[in-house]
Amino acid sequence: MRDIVALTGATGFIGSAVARRLIQGGWRVRALRRSPSPTARLTSTPLQWVLGTFEDRDCLESLVGDADAVIHCAGAVRGITEADFYRANVEAVSRLAHVAASRSPVPRFLLISSLAAREPELSPYAASKRMGELVLSEVADRLPWTALRPPVVYGPEDRAIRPLLRLMLHGIAPILGRKDGRFSLLYVEDLAEAVIQWLISDTREKRAFELDDGHPNGYTWHEVIETFQRLRGKRVIHFQVPELIPNVGARLNKIVASVIGYAPMFTPGKVREFRHQDWVCDNAPFCRVVNWTPKVRLEEGLRLTLGFPLPGQGAGA
Repeated sequence: MRDIVALTGATGFIGSAVARRLIQGGWRVRALRRSPSPTARLTSTPLQWVLGTFEDRDCLESLVGDADAVIHCAGAVRGITEADFYRANVEAVSRLAHVAASRSPVPRFLLISSLAAREPELSPYAASKRMGELVLSEVADRLPWTALRPPVVYGPEDRAIRPLLRLMLHGIAPILGRKDGRFSLLYVEDLAEAVIQWLISDTREKRAFELDDGHPNGYTWHEVIETFQRLRGKRVIHFQVPELIPNVGARLNKIVASVIGYAPMFTPGKVREFRHQDWVCDNAPFCRVVNWTPKVRLEEGLRLTLGFPLPGQGAGA
């Protein structure tokens, strides 16, 4: 039996993939959740659940307990104000890190951050992810920590980018970002495997590492559209969305969200992230200290995400 891992965000897209991979690898997983009812994503996954919130120190003490490692996947990707993101992406990291640093022996700590942390001026979300990394320096003398900065992560259970991918699969590709922009991508199972290899490696480097699928210099929208055309065997109609449209739409969405009371994804800050020219990652530093190599390239990842047969598999295979 492997070591005990304390996990947050296990009910989310990335966290649930990490949880499944940990269980498959033989780790014992103690996971935090707010709702008394288990998520459908993990109904068959044998986790030890701790019910509570990040505001409850006793709950965090129970979560960390005698864990050998803490993996923090929880975070907010939707919100209206800076405070919305700060509570989830900064304060929660700080509280959990301080609890972990108070244990004896001290567990290793892994923060699943975001590539957006590289450009904190773009949005409240990006700023909060950078601050979440910085608060780890408060306990750096007592806590061995690492942060991972994945780019856009996609997979079958994703609800953020999958609708756009399905639209492209049906032959329509609205381009919200810059035509000359480049960006990296990462399939969710490769990210989960990176977490596993970090655990195995016992690395204690206190820094942030970028991750991607290994495609040199990232992708352009043209390359993504070409991939969809190969999948479909048909042309994909693509067009550049005028900058005014997402700007106005995001502002209106933010106003409506404030009135109705929901946390929006599509905000002016998110539009600025979309239009940033360079979201290309460099895997090399992480691969030098951890034995990890991404395996899923874009075409295979899209097939897995969208339920397309892999090459050599027929409809009845």
